[in-house]
Amino acid sequence: MFVRRMEQGNLGDSKPVSDGVQELRMHFAAGYRIYYGRDGDTIIILLGGGSKRKQSADIAAAKKRWAAYRKGK
Repeated sequence: MFVRRMEQGNLGDSKPVSDGVQELRMHFAAGYRIYYGRDGDTIIILLGGGSKRKQSADIAAAKKRWAAYRKGK
């Protein structure tokens, strides 16, 4: 459901977290998050995801994936 909304440009409750990585927060259950980045007008989705409980580790992993994506361009 949230990925479909993102495809339509509805980023809901999103905020930057670090180094070009954005966080989409979902306010239900365990406080799930989707981490993504932007490359111009294109959204690169699913750098990672997780719950509020593992947020720090999930952000670190998303930052590594985003850096690898940017390096490969």
